[in-house]
Amino acid sequence: MINISKLYCDQVTPGDWLRYGKKGSGERQGEIVPKRASDRRPIVVWNITRACNLKCVHCYNDSGACKADDELSTEEAKVVLDDLARFGVPSVLFSGGEPLMRPDLFELIEYAGEQGMRTVISTNGTLITADLAKKIKEWGVSYVGISLDGIGQINDKFRGVSGAFDKAVKGIRNCQDAGVRIGLRLTLTRKNIQDLESLFDFFEAKNIERACFYHFVPSGRGGTMAGEDLSHAQSRDAVETILAKTKMFKQDGRKTDILTVDNHVDGVYIYMKLLEEDPVRAEEVWKLQTWNGGGMYSSGVGIGCIDFHGKVHPDQFWWHYDLGDVRKRPFSRIWTDTSEPLLRGLKDRRNYIKGRCRVCKFLDGCGGSLRVRADLYFGDPWAPDPACYLTDAQIGLDEEKQAELIRAGEVFQIPD
Repeated sequence: MINISKLYCDQVTPGDWLRYGKKGSGERQGEIVPKRASDRRPIVVWNITRACNLKCVHCYNDSGACKADDELSTEEAKVVLDDLARFGVPSVLFSGGEPLMRPDLFELIEYAGEQGMRTVISTNGTLITADLAKKIKEWGVSYVGISLDGIGQINDKFRGVSGAFDKAVKGIRNCQDAGVRIGLRLTLTRKNIQDLESLFDFFEAKNIERACFYHFVPSGRGGTMAGEDLSHAQSRDAVETILAKTKMFKQDGRKTDILTVDNHVDGVYIYMKLLEEDPVRAEEVWKLQTWNGGGMYSSGVGIGCIDFHGKVHPDQFWWHYDLGDVRKRPFSRIWTDTSEPLLRGLKDRRNYIKGRCRVCKFLDGCGGSLRVRADLYFGDPWAPDPACYLTDAQIGLDEEKQAELIRAGEVFQIPD
């Protein structure tokens, strides 16, 4: 995640303790602020069920009306939670499908909390009644992330169900009335980038305290959305709009926490922009970026995934590659087994990354961005991230380095 409010607008935001190693930014008693990003235990995204009441066209795991036949039982899930707690996992994000369709969700949330882990619910929001919102608050859920991809019909087309937007808005209001900390999750595609201004108006009107803009990853059903990922020019324009709006929010005294996700080049872009606007601040941001490492310490290090079959993946978009099965080995053992080739590379990616990412002068801050996107696009997890929208000149890819890549056989055709 790239915290725009933190990096561009110099705000103290929840999660800085884990994201940038800064004490006094939301850590709870007993939680250890990591000295290095590589020391972090992973936040685990657990797709606890396949069942979902919507039919999102960009669903990264192809969820649907029916649950998977082999979903972990309540007792099996508690065994996994025991292991995650012993391993020092700071937070479990219960996702799906739609996690609120799993009957034992709150039993698992309670159990995870008893083990000292933060719990998060990732939901489409349409099922959150006033009573359910009160229950979420009472059971100590740290945060509820609600997916929204546009205003009105634009969102409903993404969700595949008419009326989904209005129901999600009611869910948002019910959470706010119950005192539940919420945020919105939005995926940037060609279908909704024209809605960015309206989305920020919505954040202001509804007093949204957090919004995460995800760069599109073509996994799951999203793999069928050919041509919907943004061009490099569209990505730059979208990021510029997000930066400008976030800055306006700060100037107006609003506390909305704005982030982008799944393209760590956004952090580099902020740094380059600040070099022109405020060089002293730029250097402070670069220190935060290089401490965090961008993609260097994300997939396979600081974030992991368990799917609704019990399979473990480097992140929630990498379902086409299994690291192991929690029914056969504990997550902690799977996660630390560097004899597994992909996991070994992700934990030491500097020695594996190829092409323009390898020779990029910003590698320490970006970390090669999202490896799964490279794998999905090129069939090679160490290829350059095709969503990098910086030019060759901006990353320092001169004629000498281009010749080096040609000699090494590391030339990849990057989309515009």
